[in-house]
Amino acid sequence: MAAGTLLSSGLSGGLSSGILDPQALISGAGVWGLAVVCLIVFAETALLVGFFLPGDTLLFFTGVLTLTGAIHAPLGVVIAAVSVAAILGDQVGYLIGRRAGPAIFNRKESGLFSRESVAKTESFFERFGSATVTIARFVPVVRTFAPVIAGVGSMRYRSFIMFNVIGAVAWAGSVILLGFGLGHIPGVAEFTAHYIDLILVGIIVVSTVPVLVRSLVLRRRRQVRAADAR
Repeated sequence: MAAGTLLSSGLSGGLSSGILDPQALISGAGVWGLAVVCLIVFAETALLVGFFLPGDTLLFFTGVLTLTGAIHAPLGVVIAAVSVAAILGDQVGYLIGRRAGPAIFNRKESGLFSRESVAKTESFFERFGSATVTIARFVPVVRTFAPVIAGVGSMRYRSFIMFNVIGAVAWAGSVILLGFGLGHIPGVAEFTAHYIDLILVGIIVVSTVPVLVRSLVLRRRRQVRAADAR
């Protein structure tokens, strides 16, 4: 446990200057640490306030602090609880989009609402279609608007649920496990905590680029065949 305490101290020293310090949020909640994490994960998409919440870094520290014992729950329970919170958050976001419709995006620009962010999310849907609901989990800000835009666009509810569950479990599981695994190596854990968003975006790029290239190649071949058939 001494090593875990040392790790927590080192990590908090590197990020304590942030407005919302994930490590301090969880540690300060004591036995309610996991509940706080789940509440924040839920609010990020359900309440459209993902802009200033710690997001990926929060889950990374959830893994680290599960290792050190600051979160008093088994790793499997932590991942399951966060996954459920993420699923429910997106479900609420989807219902908001379905009920409010396009009117929700006609609100004035504010510190918590950016039309640029909406446009960025819409471009994701144009590129990845329904899979955006899953991919968006790993992209800050986009994950806040993705379920709402899915609702506005009347995405099939069954499809949304499927991609929602896949994305929530993949996101919560991978980031928490990353924190739990790297938590054994203080130097690596601190570096990863600082650059977690970039690392996750990099993973998504590496994973999706081959799919996009293949899709473009197939589309080009179909166009050529159609032109030759004329």
